[in-house]
Amino acid sequence: MGKNVLIPIPLVRQIIEILNCWDITDYDRAVRDGYCDIIQELNVKLQKLEVRDAYAKIIAARGDDEIHNARMEYLWQKNRLNDIAADGCSF
Repeated sequence: MGKNVLIPIPLVRQIIEILNCWDITDYDRAVRDGYCDIIQELNVKLQKLEVRDAYAKIIAARGDDEIHNARMEYLWQKNRLNDIAADGCSF
């Protein structure tokens, strides 16, 4: 997996949404583990993009209030990233 591809963010959200709809409880353990890994990686990637956008808002902010609000949003997004990275599938 050495090469990266560009996928539009709305498409990534659609992929995550459709994968979350699938019931794979009757599949082999290896399939379920792969499924969980894929969903988790997509969720982490999406959240990292949101953290990056939140950081960019800090840089672009004007005025103390706007900087403070942007910083709080960034810290919330970053904390949420840690939560998503720790989540797992429940089978």
